Amino acid sequence: MAPDMLHHSVLLQEVVDALGPTDGHYYLDATFGNGGYSRALLERADCCVVAIDRDPDAIQRGAAMQEEFAGRFALVEGCFSDMSTLIKNLPPKPHGLRNGAPEKLDGAAFDLGVCSTQLDQADRGFSFRSDGPLDMRMSKSGTSAADIVMQSDARDLAQILWEYGEEKASRRIARAIVTARETTPITSTAQLAEIIYSVMPSKKPGQIDPATRSFQALRIYVNRELDELASGLAAVESLLKPDGILAVVSFHSLEDRIVKRFLTTRSQHAARPSRHLPIADGAVPSFDLVARKAVLPSKEECRVNSRARSAKLRIARRTNAPVYMSANQETVACG
Repeated sequence: MAPDMLHHSVLLQEVVDALGPTDGHYYLDATFGNGGYSRALLERADCCVVAIDRDPDAIQRGAAMQEEFAGRFALVEGCFSDMSTLIKNLPPKPHGLRNGAPEKLDGAAFDLGVCSTQLDQADRGFSFRSDGPLDMRMSKSGTSAADIVMQSDARDLAQILWEYGEEKASRRIARAIVTARETTPITSTAQLAEIIYSVMPSKKPGQIDPATRSFQALRIYVNRELDELASGLAAVESLLKPDGILAVVSFHSLEDRIVKRFLTTRSQHAARPSRHLPIADGAVPSFDLVARKAVLPSKEECRVNSRARSAKLRIARRTNAPVYMSANQETVACG
């Protein structure tokens, strides 16, 4: 069985239907993972897909798909915030797309969840459910979660846990981490989880594991996920053709807040003092919202795949307006 078939891509049907793949058109799978979106697009139409992933393991898993869909599929390693450069520098045929790399895209999909393969591999250090090195690096390079836990002071640790995990007990957990590392280096997921459990109430039926928010916070911080998302959305805006579709699946409020703010600003649905007042900066909407509210997974999908329960899909269509520019627009480099 192909790897992508072992991994259930959340809201797969809804994402593919939104993009509406058409013969001869070009699409971006900004978060390849196990290739669920890419495969579904390629099988739906005689189209071309460029996929991106920063995880070298994902690139290896996708090698077979590049052979299977030779000339129609290209998988490149890197951060999706760098998509403009990555697409421009696609290798030549037969490993690239037919007729060369596209200048513009007809659609783009983002699945912002952690790949289930990463979670299931203890040696990647993403999950507290199995013991492994406290790593969490999607790119397998740079600063690890263990580095952050061992080197940050209590104040900085608490800020990370609060800002990126919305953990109300962030200060208590941070103090416990600093105290524990004075006697023993914290290098494994099991060690960190036990420290968290020691200062948190026991899990009650229906509640999330007490370590969930802290592990989420460290993963987001290590991989700069929120900065990467903001920059990736700005980058894809410049690559989509007029009428090109953007579909983004998020899994927690921090991600969804960024996506929602981006799309409401770009579509000018953000709150204003009066609907009769002009837009202050004179910007023309660069997106139209396909749906004002997020699309949620069905009850059946949530029953089959518990990972889908928190998912939200937001869909927008690119207009023919220039790329939206604001005084605060920034870009970041992937770590």
